[in-house]
Amino acid sequence: MEIRAELTATVWKVVVEQGAIVAEGDELVILESMKMEIPVVATVAGTVTEMRVGEEDRINEGDVVAVIEPA
Repeated sequence: MEIRAELTATVWKVVVEQGAIVAEGDELVILESMKMEIPVVATVAGTVTEMRVGEEDRINEGDVVAVIEPA
């Protein structure tokens, strides 16, 4: 399952790495936009198979942040 950004922002912090096991609602990355921190969370429980962003990356609304293989 692809996890997408809901807004255009800069990746402030990557919280999990590829291979991590996450629960629904766990933070994957934290975005920064207009001095606000916005978490991107897992929408399903499973294993992170891909992290497609790194810290300080500029991303657009709809960009894939991570891919999770559901448990």
